[in-house]
Amino acid sequence: MSEEIKTTQTTTPTFKPRTTTGARKSFVRPGSRAGAGGNKGGLGGGKSDGGRGRSDGRPQRTFADRPKPEFDQKVLDIRRVTRVVTGGRRMSFAVAIVIGDGKGSVGLGTGKGADTAIAINKALKSAKKGMIKVKLTKDMSLPHEIYAKYTTSKIMIMPNRGKGLVAGSAVRDVLSIAGIKNVTSKIFSGSKNKLNNGRAAMLALSQLSEKRIIRDVEQKIEPSISPKVESTETKDVLEAKQESK
Repeated sequence: MSEEIKTTQTTTPTFKPRTTTGARKSFVRPGSRAGAGGNKGGLGGGKSDGGRGRSDGRPQRTFADRPKPEFDQKVLDIRRVTRVVTGGRRMSFAVAIVIGDGKGSVGLGTGKGADTAIAINKALKSAKKGMIKVKLTKDMSLPHEIYAKYTTSKIMIMPNRGKGLVAGSAVRDVLSIAGIKNVTSKIFSGSKNKLNNGRAAMLALSQLSEKRIIRDVEQKIEPSISPKVESTETKDVLEAKQESK
């Protein structure tokens, strides 16, 4: 038997070189709106234009659109509180916040809630209720030194001449939010509790609050009470009246 040998002819595939002369066509999906910078980013343009854009056609919001808050605020202390109950443990957050307008008005408040946002809102309401207006000098300093003690925190705040704000811990936060400058504060106690130090600073500044100054002036000019008029009756007459009764 003769074996038939079949030879197969192999053909080599030919590849066409890619031409870069023409611009590449971008594929646009039917029903989609392509922006000016390409098919990415909608009307705002794609990444080639440097902007992200929005696909719904609305203008992009900026930080300038946000309304400015009424008071500046700063969180002094935030801590997690655990309470043990019958069913287990309940977590909550306690927040201490200080607010002010930078013109002498300052307030300190605390709040507690299951979430930090709830606790901050409660602290803001508490701080607004307890706001005081401090009477300052022309250069936003204190007229004289003040001293206050709250629990174990003892502080003293005194004016200085052009040295700026020299303070630390929570006292610095309270003074800077109030807009007080050119003062020096000293904490005499070893307490590291920010809330107590902040309340001590508020107690010291309340000595210069306008409401307290007006109240002290009214107490000084209050008319004195007339002394009791002693009876002109003699002892014999008084004894006779007692015997007759």
